[in-house]
Amino acid sequence: MASLLPETLFEIVGQAPAPSKDYYQLLVTRSQVTFRWWKISLRSEYRSTKPGEIKETHEDFLENSHLQVQIAVVFGAKIVEYVFNLCEGKLDFLERLSDNLLLRIISYLDLEDVARLSQTSRRFAKLCMSDKLWEQIVHLACDNVTPDMRALAEDIGWRQMFFTNKLQLQRQLRKRKQKHGNQIEEQL
Repeated sequence: MASLLPETLFEIVGQAPAPSKDYYQLLVTRSQVTFRWWKISLRSEYRSTKPGEIKETHEDFLENSHLQVQIAVVFGAKIVEYVFNLCEGKLDFLERLSDNLLLRIISYLDLEDVARLSQTSRRFAKLCMSDKLWEQIVHLACDNVTPDMRALAEDIGWRQMFFTNKLQLQRQLRKRKQKHGNQIEEQL
């Protein structure tokens, strides 16, 4: 399964806590952890400081508490914990699936579970609110999606269409047909 993983497992960049302006990068690949820094200072003693880099294998990173503390100061304890888990082989495979595959899986969840999933990460929030997902959900819930329904969904959004009750939906479809009928008459 590890061979299916991309070379880069995780990457984050950021600035050190104030008052420092130093820039940092943390990169975790399948085989190593790389921590890079660029000192940015107006003070003359730091102007000639060159960028630095520490590269460790996963095993060495797990034993290097000094590097772990440095990373925690810049990126926080949760990032260190996450990198620690990656180095131990505890990968979040669900998070690494493609958006299309995740949308297909999510479309089979109960609505309550979709709502809960949307609260777990920014990526899942975006997926759970996407029109692609709600189009799939509507297709699974309805026997037949007519061209008029499709056109209305493209106007108001598939999610809105799913949560609109049948009477309101029929009224909106009639209004849409009348509007387009009037536009056609005006063109003639």
